[in-house]
Amino acid sequence: MDWALFHVLNGALRGDDGGQDAAVAFNATAFFVLIATVGLLWFVARPGGSLRQKLAAASAAASAALALLGNVVLGQFWYHSRPFVGHPHQTLLLVHHAADNSFPSDHASVAFAIAFAVMAVYRRFGLALLIAAAAIATDRIFVGVHYPVDVATSLLVGLSSALLVTVAGRAVIRRAVEQLSKLSDPLVGAVRSTVSRHA
Repeated sequence: MDWALFHVLNGALRGDDGGQDAAVAFNATAFFVLIATVGLLWFVARPGGSLRQKLAAASAAASAALALLGNVVLGQFWYHSRPFVGHPHQTLLLVHHAADNSFPSDHASVAFAIAFAVMAVYRRFGLALLIAAAAIATDRIFVGVHYPVDVATSLLVGLSSALLVTVAGRAVIRRAVEQLSKLSDPLVGAVRSTVSRHA
C-alpha cells in the first residue's frame, strides 16, 4: 500500500513540467522559510515584555532537535531504501539526493515538530504551520525522495517531540528563555532603537 500511494502521488507530476518546477521550488524554499519565520518570533518579541513569542521559538527549536534525535534512533531499527533506489525506473526523481536511509524524513519531522510546538503557544499560527508542514512532507513524496510511511512516521515523531518539550519540559524551556533573554534583549533593544531613529 505504501508503494501504491507513493506511485500515485509521485506519478501525478509525470509529464507536468509546471507542476514539477513548482514542487522543486517548494522543496528548496518552504522548509527554510518555515524555520526562519518561527525563529523571527524571538527577535520580534519586545525586550523585557511577554515571553510568549520567545517560548514559542525556543519550544520549536528544542522540539526540532529532539525530533532529529528521534529520527536517528528510529533509523537504527529500520532501514528503508529511497524510492529512487528501490524503484529506479518507476520513480520520478526531481532533486538530487544521497541514496541513504529514507526512514523517517528529517525535513518532515522537523517541520511537524516546529508546528506542533508553536501550536501549544499560538493555536492559529501553529495550525497554519501545521498545514505548511504537511505540504512540506507531501512534497518530499512528489520530488521522489520519501515514501508515505516515512513522512507519516515523521508526523508522529514531530508530535511526540513537541509534547515532550511543551508539556514535560515546559519549566526547563521557560528557565532557558529567561536566561537567554538577558543576553538577547539588550542587543534587540539596541537594534530597535537604531531602526526607530532612522525611520
